Amino acid sequence: MQETLLIPLYARAVENHKEHALLRDPRAEELVASLDYDFARFDGLPSLTGALLSTLLFDRWVADFLSAHPEGTAVEIGTGLNTRYERVDNGRARWFDLDLPDVIGLRGNFFTDTPRRTMIAASVTDGAWAAEVASRADGPYLFVAEAILPYLHESDVRRVVDLLADRFRGALPALDTAGPGFFETQEPHDALSKGEARMQWYCPEPAQRAEWRPGTGVLASHTLTSLPDPMLAELPLPYRQMVSALTAQRLPQAEGYRLNLLHLP
Repeated sequence: MQETLLIPLYARAVENHKEHALLRDPRAEELVASLDYDFARFDGLPSLTGALLSTLLFDRWVADFLSAHPEGTAVEIGTGLNTRYERVDNGRARWFDLDLPDVIGLRGNFFTDTPRRTMIAASVTDGAWAAEVASRADGPYLFVAEAILPYLHESDVRRVVDLLADRFRGALPALDTAGPGFFETQEPHDALSKGEARMQWYCPEPAQRAEWRPGTGVLASHTLTSLPDPMLAELPLPYRQMVSALTAQRLPQAEGYRLNLLHLP
């Protein structure tokens, strides 16, 4: 599962070279150059663009949250080698980067803790990390789980949702879900097929999963073909054309993957 953190990292590094890029991430380029890994196996994969669009929407949600709550707290669940802090930090917020011990060990080679930014080595299902965040930072809280929860079993996902709802009332979780179209095509998937990680949690309708905790609201839910209009309008022309073509094809892989912003009661 940890190997999946390299796919979005490489996508951002490659994108940083382009004249009309979806986003700029020079730090991702530095990380790729520093790692002894055959990233060429991901060259030219269509899903790299999907990973970038997903990241771009999560970036917007974090930026919107920090605009509304400049001294709020952002928690990256399954942070991997993400560099969202470098892209959208406002200089005032509190950040936590959470991942498994081996990933945090790798991350520690490239990042260091600061008074506002802390790495935590733990499983997302372990309640100890939540206690640490709650004791060290005030809300409001935004939790970003990008390309993490679908790889857990449903019982573990429910445990994570309960953990957030019990510890951080009113928090905003941003997460992705895999519906039937995406879940059932992961074996031949251009990127996932190159590794051993497979999704375990099947979520046909995010609104139904919100009912796990009565009062949970779905603030936004998008596929890669139904991105927010303001975001779509800001994409470079080649990417707008690509999204338009993808929309016309109505591929199960594109329609079955959703990006969601929730509000916990």
